[in-house]
Amino acid sequence: MARAFRAASPLPLPSSRGAATSVTSGAGRGSFPWLHKKGSGKPAPQRGGTSAAEQESKGDEPAEGAAAAADGSSEQSPSSRKRADALARLRAAFLAAITHRRRRRQLGSCVTGTIFGRRRGRVHVALQTDPRSAPVLLVEMAAYSTGALVREMSSGLVRLALECEKTPLAAGEKRRGLLEEPTWRAYCNGRKCGFAVRRECGADEWRVLGAVEPVSVGAGVLPDDVSGAAEGDLMYMRARFERVVGSRDSEAFYMMNPDGSGGPELSIYLLRV
Repeated sequence: MARAFRAASPLPLPSSRGAATSVTSGAGRGSFPWLHKKGSGKPAPQRGGTSAAEQESKGDEPAEGAAAAADGSSEQSPSSRKRADALARLRAAFLAAITHRRRRRQLGSCVTGTIFGRRRGRVHVALQTDPRSAPVLLVEMAAYSTGALVREMSSGLVRLALECEKTPLAAGEKRRGLLEEPTWRAYCNGRKCGFAVRRECGADEWRVLGAVEPVSVGAGVLPDDVSGAAEGDLMYMRARFERVVGSRDSEAFYMMNPDGSGGPELSIYLLRV
């Protein structure tokens, strides 16, 4: 049986030394073409490691490459600097454009509006994208008190209109956004009530907005301090407003009643005429 198996087997058995030597030798590669392809390449490396000459040549190549790179960097330093400066300017312009676009789009269709001030002090109107963000618009009505506005709201309908002048532009000058106008003429229910000025959110304003941050809709009086006791209690009213954009020169904010009841109606109009 062993002899018959050896005769029928196409590959040599491990125990047959003569057949194994014929396969591994050059004469036995005729029946195995892949051995010719494998052996026709470069000679196999020695198992003991590379020679000393090869190690010296390999050791010299990185040094020569580093020297060439250093020479190339010294030769191309002006062009590389110009290229880096151009890329930096392009990146800065791209980031500025993205930031300006985000600022223009940061005010959505619904905003949080807060009207606050001392009873005998000036009225402040703040519009925020969310209760924790900085006010997109903070207006102080210089000649209108909070108590007078509360009395107007007792009638059930209050319309605040802020108008500003459309100044002529120079050649190549872009008009600022409507919410970025510095001064306004203020009207309450059709009656002029002085001027309104755009303000930056200071420490006192942040204290009020931080105190009413948990309030979504409501009105009340905040705890008072000794410094502002002469102007009365610190009153506030807070609600969500729907924003309607008519054009680049007109926007309107309508107070939304969450329960749908017939509460007071408050509208704020911004106009540039």
